Amino acid sequence: MRNILLLCFLLLPFLSIAQLSANALIDRSIQYHDPGGHWGKKKLQWTFHEERPDGSMRVSEMEWAPKKDHFILLQESGENQLHRELKSGDCISKLNGSTEISEEEAKKYRLNCERNTMYRNYYTYLWGMPMKLKDPGTIVDPEVKEKNFFGQQLLEVKVTYDPAVGGDIWYFYFDPTTYALSGYRFYHDEAVNDGEYILFEGELEKNGMKIPANRSWYTHKDARLLGTDRLQK
Repeated sequence: MRNILLLCFLLLPFLSIAQLSANALIDRSIQYHDPGGHWGKKKLQWTFHEERPDGSMRVSEMEWAPKKDHFILLQESGENQLHRELKSGDCISKLNGSTEISEEEAKKYRLNCERNTMYRNYYTYLWGMPMKLKDPGTIVDPEVKEKNFFGQQLLEVKVTYDPAVGGDIWYFYFDPTTYALSGYRFYHDEAVNDGEYILFEGELEKNGMKIPANRSWYTHKDARLLGTDRLQK
């Protein structure tokens, strides 16, 4: 009897994982990262150091006030500062503090409303995980799988999107003990092994949330490093 009880105790974590649905896993991960439910409610002011393999680094300062529908991104590009802003449907771009931007400069630095919207969606999507997995149009495969993700034994959840939202295939990886988000990957076309995988390192507490601090991006085909983005204290 004692041996049977011991065996049941040892198997309990694996049985729990097997019975855990993908949405339940995401809920537990959100509880870990954002226990106070701050995402999408609190104003955020975050700074990123974005390093590239050629040794260059860009400093990006993001300010997002979701309740006011207000997004600002300041980026250093060489000696220039780019200002991208979206506020209640209005779009503002500045180059070194001025809205007087030539057509040539606007093209060179991609200072336009389409690009500003892309940056807002990029930063809030990737740095807002796993909370963003609750957004409308997100299609979560109900099955949870155990996978080895670059040396870590993690829980995998597959996510696709309504065509009106996006066409990529995403896989998110969660720690089986804490449920912390530990990495992800995406494909445009999984059959040809395109897309990228993203590895995490470290964690910071920001605005009452636990946010993965450093994210390194690699290509699937040749494991080439594309860059590392570091959230600053």
